[in-house]
Amino acid sequence: MPETLILPDLDIMDAAALKAMVRAQHAHSKIQREQLDSRASEIAHLKLLLDKLQRMLFGAKSEKLVRQVAQLELQLEELETSRGEEEVSLPLPLREPIEQKPRTSSRSLPEHLPREVETHRPETNCCPGCGGTLREFGEDVSEVLEYVPESFKVLRHVRPKFSCGRCETVVEAPAPSRPIARSYAGPGLLAHVLVAKYCDHTPLNRQSEIYAREGVDLDRSTLAGWVGAAAALLDPLVEAVRHHVRAATRLHADGTPVPVLAPGHGRTKTGRLWTYVRDGRPCADPVPPAVWFAFSPDRRGEHPQTHLKSFRGTLQADAYAGFHPLYEGERIFEAACWAHTRRKFHDILAATESATAAEAIRRIGELYAVEKQVRGSPPEIRLAARQTRARPTMEDLRRWFELTLQNLSAKSDMAGAIRYALTRWTALTRYLDDGTIEIDNNAAERALRVVALGRKNYLFAGSNRGGERAAAIYSLLGTAKLNGINPERYLRYVLTHIADHPINRIAELLPWNLPSTHTTGITTDA
Repeated sequence: MPETLILPDLDIMDAAALKAMVRAQHAHSKIQREQLDSRASEIAHLKLLLDKLQRMLFGAKSEKLVRQVAQLELQLEELETSRGEEEVSLPLPLREPIEQKPRTSSRSLPEHLPREVETHRPETNCCPGCGGTLREFGEDVSEVLEYVPESFKVLRHVRPKFSCGRCETVVEAPAPSRPIARSYAGPGLLAHVLVAKYCDHTPLNRQSEIYAREGVDLDRSTLAGWVGAAAALLDPLVEAVRHHVRAATRLHADGTPVPVLAPGHGRTKTGRLWTYVRDGRPCADPVPPAVWFAFSPDRRGEHPQTHLKSFRGTLQADAYAGFHPLYEGERIFEAACWAHTRRKFHDILAATESATAAEAIRRIGELYAVEKQVRGSPPEIRLAARQTRARPTMEDLRRWFELTLQNLSAKSDMAGAIRYALTRWTALTRYLDDGTIEIDNNAAERALRVVALGRKNYLFAGSNRGGERAAAIYSLLGTAKLNGINPERYLRYVLTHIADHPINRIAELLPWNLPSTHTTGITTDA
């Protein structure tokens, strides 16, 4: 039992005794507070240490195992996707159905899904051989699993069979073509799978789980086969986008790293996705905008040099050294990016609250104020505004840079940011003399956002071929967005028609050539 504390009789205590007692109690309370603070610190330290030890004991092995499983799943998905892509190039009799599970009847698709029946009758009601009257004696039925926004349905194709009463000739409407031969995937479903994977960053194994909640069993291998086959089908259209982009006289270019799983090593290497954007909307250019992505297994400069070997005009890009050989000679002219330059001062301001950095940002902001007023105007209007308003501001900015640099340490971050601008001054000011050139390279940076978001979910690409496939699909999705078209709606239309479309007229399936009933959708910024 704790000892009982007896309070002295305060009425008989003199002032000195009372003061001594108060001092003693205060000293005791101070010791108690110090002890409590010390114990609280010890508790926090022990919690932190315990959490660290638990992660060491369980987390490290668990995280390593999870990553290994993810890598193996990605490798398997990549192999299955590549198989589906390669199947498309085989003659039809040699192809294997992408859906590996046996389907013994039309009832193999989930019975709970709504059915929509389309009946396909012969174009003529008489025998094409002898002209006799046709009588119906049966029908062929096939089913396609289709997807409409947020729901599945089964599209049942019915083709009544007719026989001639005179010569017994059997007459039947031809079977409607499918995006993927011998597959029950409808164009809407294929479009949804592609957009979910490459636009909404949902890996195929997660999609499989989502579809299972709707009572539809689509395993990852089936989805992977569809993605590969659809990508092969879309290749000619991607080539048309590439041709359209490289035919421009002004391009935005940028690149971003993409981890790629190294086969057989269980670890990743760094590949790169390059983007090339043709977008003349800011200068009222009526030519439709487009973006073309290209994948490379590394970031060597030979890749953009190969991509742009036939390009002539102005290239707006960052200061990546691999672009520099392109500017040698008179074929390609460099236009630098003021947003990239401004970002260096912004980083300094955020870290140090430097008044000099704030002043640099204010002065650059005056250049952007001019651009805001003439965005979307014809080149001659933009040029006039830049010559009369932006050029004097630019000249003042250069003088300020040079004077400020004299008072800074050569090794300071601020000096480095100013030197970055001054050494690229010709490229940074090129837009002043050409109303078609932009002040920055934001068009390319916007195009790469989808890659940055996808990188967080995917962690890495499954192979070099997987990177090339992603670049192709990103090209179509990005081009649809630039033209204000819902990318899923666009792919649904394309996959509905491309199998029967003449290859020499593939450009008719580019986003800006679609019928007007299919061009409503999202609105994007210029």
